[in-house]
Amino acid sequence: MNMELSRRHFLKGAGAGLAGTTVGAFGFGDIEAAYAASIRPFKLANLTETRNTCPYCSVACGIVMYSKGDLKKGEKADIVHIEGDADHPTNRGTLCPKGSALLDFVHSETRLKYPMIRKPGSNKFERATWDVALDRIARLMKDDRDQNFIAKNNDGTTVNRWVTTGFLAASATTNETAFITYKAVRSAGMLVFDNQARV
Repeated sequence: MNMELSRRHFLKGAGAGLAGTTVGAFGFGDIEAAYAASIRPFKLANLTETRNTCPYCSVACGIVMYSKGDLKKGEKADIVHIEGDADHPTNRGTLCPKGSALLDFVHSETRLKYPMIRKPGSNKFERATWDVALDRIARLMKDDRDQNFIAKNNDGTTVNRWVTTGFLAASATTNETAFITYKAVRSAGMLVFDNQARV
């Protein structure tokens, strides 16, 4: 299609486009955002809102998870939306790219959902209950501590060291949980103690 476009028509069209974008820049473009904000509460009205902490790094951003399905009625709750918590003092509603992809993390097929144990000599992991897994961890830690605990060094000074087992703590916990974790690990004599934020 051939179209005759004079310089006068080109300048008129460019001027009209400039005028339209200028009007939008003066604040009239917020109408769409206001409309979206007005219908947003209705979109999430029938969902259950749960506040939590992002599991990725040591920043401990607050998140809000929205799930569909009422557990009180025996329905299975399925998380359908995750966003930053605007009331949280750390992130004020913002999330990094990893935090923004939390919904994919929750619904990932490869996410570990229950304890797995690989028995000695086996080449595969088998599902275990929480009681079995925690009892096994406690038993192995106790046996290792009994065999490798160093009460005194070569000079006879009391050192109370346990260096054959390490502990990796969570970084997105409260101050109280972090304090109790530190006291429990150090009172057992562990020297190898770090935080997931440095991994």
